[in-house]
Amino acid sequence: MTIVFTGGGTGGHFYPIIAIAEAINDMVREQRLVPPKLYFLAPEPLDQKALFENGVAYVKIPAGKVRRYASFENVTGAFVTLAGFFAALKTLFRLYPDVVVSKGGYGSVPVVLAAWVLRIPVIIHESDAKPGRANLLAARFAERIAVSFEGAAKYFPKRVQSKIARTGIPIRKALMRVEPEGARQYLGLEAEMPTILILGGSQGSAKINESVLSSLSTLVSFANVIHQTGQAHLKSVEAIASVILTKDAHANRYHPFSYLSETSLQRAAGVADVIVSRAGSSAIAEISLWRKPTILIPIPESVSHDQRANAYTYARTGAAIVIEEENLTPHILASEIQRVLSDPGLAERMEASAAGFTDPDAARILAERVLGIALAHES
Repeated sequence: MTIVFTGGGTGGHFYPIIAIAEAINDMVREQRLVPPKLYFLAPEPLDQKALFENGVAYVKIPAGKVRRYASFENVTGAFVTLAGFFAALKTLFRLYPDVVVSKGGYGSVPVVLAAWVLRIPVIIHESDAKPGRANLLAARFAERIAVSFEGAAKYFPKRVQSKIARTGIPIRKALMRVEPEGARQYLGLEAEMPTILILGGSQGSAKINESVLSSLSTLVSFANVIHQTGQAHLKSVEAIASVILTKDAHANRYHPFSYLSETSLQRAAGVADVIVSRAGSSAIAEISLWRKPTILIPIPESVSHDQRANAYTYARTGAAIVIEEENLTPHILASEIQRVLSDPGLAERMEASAAGFTDPDAARILAERVLGIALAHES
């Protein structure tokens, strides 16, 4: 049995694939099945350690990103995607998988098209409240369509509605729980102080970083700050922060990280009193399981159509506050954080509202469907 995963561009596409792979491996052990061969076909491996730990082999398939604005790169991207289609066709013909699981994103397009040509069953999973273009395209070829938000189904064509089921967002097992025990010592946090956890997405956010730095003296005056900056931004953020906090008595309360490993994220989430985050669907799903008061800053719709819908869908539960990026100023960021931290009743209501938003069994539900289709195709 051979299973191919595909999806492209960000951790929001990649890490749910890892969660499904974890669940498949668990079920194979439980049911004493012959272990399947697992592959990830995409432009970039994103996290080779996670792939290796779950027995997933990476095969590079090029794909061109289509931007939402006029750009010559859209033309060159089309040719890259065409080249990726032929590369995917060759790879899938060689592997001939029993099922292809697509998480969407530009990186999935060549693989899904090649799977359709070769008549290989395709399952797609849509994490966002408003489906992306790649999954809307793939829907016509899919045998099953899984969505995370109930309202996402209405965006798909009527002819595929019978194929759609709500499963929730697959979450890695390690991130379904938090680890507050020993977290303050592990992360070097000051005791008896509230803690702010700032997550800029898998690649970091220059805009959030800028606002955090501009309000940094205020933030460290009343809280520890754990700041995930993104790999590309860490050095510049550290340099600016060192200047801002040179004579600040509370400089030791600021803790920048380029990336938070599973262990670090478990512990940071365990001690966080409020989380500031982008509004990727996977980030929201994890935060809702952690049941932490949250301030969401979605990417503007001119750049990405999905995060704004995700943010307001979650905020309507009462678990989050949304700050639009165009309204994000250092003063607003600091005052909204202080408002949550200074009002225990508000924080408790937000925590309670997060309960039940995410289905912790999503990865296993999808794994069961993937294995079922793969076994039927194999036979």
